[in-house]
Amino acid sequence: MKRFSIFFLCCCATAAALSVAPAQAAERFPDGTPIDAWFRNARPIDVASLGRQFVVTDYGVVRDSTRVQTEALQAVIDRAAEQGGVVVIPEGVFLSGSLFFKPGTHLHIRQGGTLKGSDDISDFAIVDTRIEGQSLPYFAALVNADHADGFTLTGAGTIDGNGERYWRSFWLRRRVNPKCTNMDEMRPRLVYISNSKNVQLEGVRLCNSPFWTTHLYRCERTRLLNLSIFAPAAPVKAPSSDALDVDVCRDLHVSHCYMSVNDDAIALKGGKGPYADQEPTNGGNYNILIEDCEFGFCHSALTCGSESIHDRNIVLRRCKVGDASRLLWLKMRPDTPQLYEYITVEEIEGNARAFLYVRPWTQFFDLKGRKDTPMSYSSHITMRNIRLDCDRFFDVRQAEDQYHLSDFTFEQLRIRAKDTTCNRRVVERFDWHDVSVEVAD
Repeated sequence: MKRFSIFFLCCCATAAALSVAPAQAAERFPDGTPIDAWFRNARPIDVASLGRQFVVTDYGVVRDSTRVQTEALQAVIDRAAEQGGVVVIPEGVFLSGSLFFKPGTHLHIRQGGTLKGSDDISDFAIVDTRIEGQSLPYFAALVNADHADGFTLTGAGTIDGNGERYWRSFWLRRRVNPKCTNMDEMRPRLVYISNSKNVQLEGVRLCNSPFWTTHLYRCERTRLLNLSIFAPAAPVKAPSSDALDVDVCRDLHVSHCYMSVNDDAIALKGGKGPYADQEPTNGGNYNILIEDCEFGFCHSALTCGSESIHDRNIVLRRCKVGDASRLLWLKMRPDTPQLYEYITVEEIEGNARAFLYVRPWTQFFDLKGRKDTPMSYSSHITMRNIRLDCDRFFDVRQAEDQYHLSDFTFEQLRIRAKDTTCNRRVVERFDWHDVSVEVAD
């Protein structure tokens, strides 16, 4: 068996290193900034403490999986907003178009309860919103909360996007127009939360979204705990069904979630275009902690881009990866100035087609008249304490006229790959410590 490595430690030494890493990682972010105590104080929401509970069936909403009841459900939300309280979806299936939660309102879905999205796009309002790094008119999500500090979404029930009709329509359009995009075949997201602080999503199952599943925009101190997020890859692929899109956010904690979707599991966004860093609606993502999660099928467990301008202090740790196309994907847009820095991926085990994937991303390329190519940078990327089977270990393309890679660290890696090649010269200052990469049988 062919292998190359720096040196090899015995299993007991590796286990000891793994055992101390969580304590170290829990103390500071990759740039040395102390991790705030808020990240360590995750607790389940006590729904009883949130105020009066407004069970929707007490206010004229009926259990009927075929009848769209958007107006009746919105009326309950509006009633709850007057006093502050929790809108409760009880056992049964309740079909709806876009719903808008207001300050002081919460959503709780009981076990056996399902809030199901209409498969008719006309049941969704057109609003000014945020899509693919732009702020523009688009269809609202099924669940929307804007300027709703303290909003919570809890329970053991389900939010079902009912997306199959939308998916089939998208792929049918692609047969006629191979360049069909999400802006051509528009469809609603499942959950969209914007301009809000101290938000918590907990326990619910989010599935079958027509488009992105969970989208956070300009949020601070947001928790996602014990969620199950799913969209199929077969028999009908759910296009662009990202599990979580993080868009201009700060202080995000994702813990004990399961994600399996037909696109990226977690994608960091923030804007695109040659002057994206000057647009006030754009911005970076800072202090993101993702831990103890499980990834099923997905295009990537963690992706920076494609609409992203600055990501700093990102940690993905103690996770299992079942069937990802890539573990870490850095999408480098040649038409957008980007900076991805201080990203740590550690204590991971499982399977992915590529361990690290860095390539130019040219979808919707548009310099908008700019004559030069804005340079992008990725630096202080650390991948350690990882055991992974993959097709390709180091799928990184050099593009010196577009981006610069520096200060990467690989340590305590146990990799089995069909393609073990690694051109370390594409990274300036590339440190390796205790790395073993073996040719897979």
